[in-house]
Amino acid sequence: MTSPQQPQPQPAPGAQPMPPAVPAPAPSAGPMPPAVPAQPAPPQPAPVEDAGTMMLQAQPPAPAPPAPAKEAGTMMLQAQPPAGGHPEPTPLSAHGPGKEAGTMLLTAAAQPPAPPHPGPAPQHASVPQQQAPAPAPAANWQAATPGYVSPIPVRPTHLGHALAAEWTKIRSVRSTVWTLGVMTVLVLGIGVLVAVSVTSMSTVGDTSPLFFGLFGMLLGVLCVLPLGVLVTSSEYGTGMIRTTLAACPNRGRVLTAKALVFFALTFVVTTVVTGLVALTDNAMISDISRVHVGAGEWLRSTVGIGLYVSFLGLLALAVGSLIRHSAGAITLMVGVVLLPFVLSMFMFADSLEGVRNFLMGYSIPNQLTVMYGNKFPFVDGGPSGWQPLWIVMGLAAVALGAAYATMRQRDV
Repeated sequence: MTSPQQPQPQPAPGAQPMPPAVPAPAPSAGPMPPAVPAQPAPPQPAPVEDAGTMMLQAQPPAPAPPAPAKEAGTMMLQAQPPAGGHPEPTPLSAHGPGKEAGTMLLTAAAQPPAPPHPGPAPQHASVPQQQAPAPAPAANWQAATPGYVSPIPVRPTHLGHALAAEWTKIRSVRSTVWTLGVMTVLVLGIGVLVAVSVTSMSTVGDTSPLFFGLFGMLLGVLCVLPLGVLVTSSEYGTGMIRTTLAACPNRGRVLTAKALVFFALTFVVTTVVTGLVALTDNAMISDISRVHVGAGEWLRSTVGIGLYVSFLGLLALAVGSLIRHSAGAITLMVGVVLLPFVLSMFMFADSLEGVRNFLMGYSIPNQLTVMYGNKFPFVDGGPSGWQPLWIVMGLAAVALGAAYATMRQRDV
């Protein structure tokens, strides 16, 4: 007897048909053992979709499922063939489902690593390499950005900007307040004290009442000279002159602005102080003086003294710019004011009488006396009227010209 034929399992669509099971020959005696059904194939992992060419090949069963591919390359989809079969590549679309019946394995053949290249790292073929744009030169930044308008107004500089800068500097330092403040106290205080002491006298003769303001001004000049020196020499001492010249490379403009600001400030303060002293002395001494003060004497004792002291301060400013050392320039200017007068007092020989008269007549104290309407009684010759003002103006102009030429030729 033969056993009834067992129904064969139908293969899944798209898979290779399995060979039919061959039944073993029946023994001569005894019943046939039942046929062993075929073992189902283990489930395979889903294929990994990637760019590249995918091939479906049959291969022997692998001992372990491979790791998923991590880089793009040629991917092969292989199926387990029957024993003794040879794999045949079957192309498979990269966008298909990639699921087949049977025992199938999806393996990715990784591309071999590229040899090292000294150049830049390779990029994908579809993405062209772009170079970073070179930065525009600093000089042509406005041309590189057309249509840009700076919010900061750009305008050419002029002398007014330098004057504003120098005014800010001279009014913000303590030396200006101290020197001009001490000068005001000395001129006013000594002028009023002298007037009070003179009122105790019965008469002053032919001496002008405005003459007594000289004693306070002699000490006030010694306060203006250090301020004129410090206007320029202090910046050389601290090194701030480099910042000033970097902001205003025109050195002549810098020196001109310093001179104008200092002259204007000194002239206003000196004229106001001498005017107050003149009013006070005339009110207190006019009754005991036989001199009637006219407009010329008033103008010379107030505005003339203010101009004389201001030009003397300009001379000190020029000396400070030439020497560039505060202590040395101040010492030199004090010597210019006092030394000729002091030396003339020790020239007793008759052979030195001409030198004595010249030094004493053109000394700063005697020139101030002339500006107040008198002169030393023991001096023969010397300037008179407005001549002391022209002398000091000439000296200041020569010194400023030398300072300007030196400032342009030498380094800071």
